[in-house]
Amino acid sequence: MKIILLALSIIFLTTINAQEKTMSFSLDEAIKFALENSYNTKSAKNEINSAKEKVWETTTIGLPQINARVDYQNFLKQPVSLLPAAAFDNTTSTVETVEEYFNLQANTRPTAPEGFIPVVFGTRQNMNASVTITQLLFDGSYLVGLQAAKTFLKISNQAEEKTELLTREAVINAYGNVLVTENSVAILKKNIEILEKNYQDAKKIFENGLNEEEDVEQLEITLGNLKNQLNSVQRMQQIAYQMLNLSIGNPINIKLILTDSLDGLATSNINLGLISKTFNVDSHIDFKIAENDRETKRLMVKLEKSKFLPSLGAFVNYGAQAFSESFSFFNNDQRWFQSSLFGVGLNVPLFSSFGKNATTAQAKISLETADLRLEETKQRLNLQAEKAKSDYQFSIENYQTAKRNVGLAERIENKQRIKFFEGISSSFDLLQAQNQLYSQQQNYIQSMLDVIAKKATLENALNIPINK
Repeated sequence: MKIILLALSIIFLTTINAQEKTMSFSLDEAIKFALENSYNTKSAKNEINSAKEKVWETTTIGLPQINARVDYQNFLKQPVSLLPAAAFDNTTSTVETVEEYFNLQANTRPTAPEGFIPVVFGTRQNMNASVTITQLLFDGSYLVGLQAAKTFLKISNQAEEKTELLTREAVINAYGNVLVTENSVAILKKNIEILEKNYQDAKKIFENGLNEEEDVEQLEITLGNLKNQLNSVQRMQQIAYQMLNLSIGNPINIKLILTDSLDGLATSNINLGLISKTFNVDSHIDFKIAENDRETKRLMVKLEKSKFLPSLGAFVNYGAQAFSESFSFFNNDQRWFQSSLFGVGLNVPLFSSFGKNATTAQAKISLETADLRLEETKQRLNLQAEKAKSDYQFSIENYQTAKRNVGLAERIENKQRIKFFEGISSSFDLLQAQNQLYSQQQNYIQSMLDVIAKKATLENALNIPINK
């Protein structure tokens, strides 16, 4: 019982420690961690490893192939052959020997057609062991297959690069969303604290008969709405942390501490030089992927054409056979009969009822479509880069405006609050000023996130590499 209790205690403490594990990240650290541990990154690395194995698999087709084979046969009932009786001297012991054989087998001699003698050839058991070496000497489709395998490996490497760019953008957005919820919670708590005091003060003034009950009720409605918003944002905050864990490859319940601030990231992510940066579509990863897709289609045309060419192969075979009435093949006195064979095979395709022509035509059509997609990708990437620059510039301008507006809204709300408690302003005027302040606060928080997110989008659109 003591051992069981001790084991349960260890398991419980281990579980508690796992649940309480805490990790601290700046944004750059979170990105670097994700590039090594995110689910998408690991999957991309596995695809590359699989592509490497595929290249080797294709390469081995043109290398020597060695196969060994062992065949064992045991006739439960040996087949009988009929020989013309006229071919033998009936005075010899041939018939007698055959009769003895069948008497041993079934104690009765089978009835043979007149003029024939039943004969059994060979032994009841035999074994055949052989080794065959084959070598492909020429095959056009094999050469094309080697090129296609290398192209497939290149596509997998490019897919990993694309995955890293998308992972960076996903982590930036997830990290920013956590900071947005944290700032929203802090602002809502501060607003609730101020509004709670205003509500209590207004309630005391009403109890003294110096204002109307409607003013108190209006503040109570606003206070209730803010508390509901706070509860909602706090739930969103927990989900935002889980999303960040998921994006970097952590279990979702790992506790995270973020060392960067939203305002600090917004300021550090303002880089007007990106807007004037020249875009080179040829170096963009999406364009390279489209080029490789086009190359794949070109190789398919080449593959179909190669099927019109002959193929040439050679082989060498060595084997040995043994025969016995009983299973004595591993005895030292067992005799084995050896054989060896060398051969060359040439396969020349002559006529396929124009089937190969049809498949070649289909491959050419696919190649033409790939050319169209490549041009479309080029135009789309240029447009995407221009739009990303415009969105990024607007996010910077909007951030600067929102920062100024939130200061103005705070002053307006403060003035209206003073006027309200001095009795020279209505509760509706105060409510309007408060709603304007709350709206501008959310706009300001969102504008900071937009600067961070739009920069990440622009970096992907310009194909700016990741600093690892």
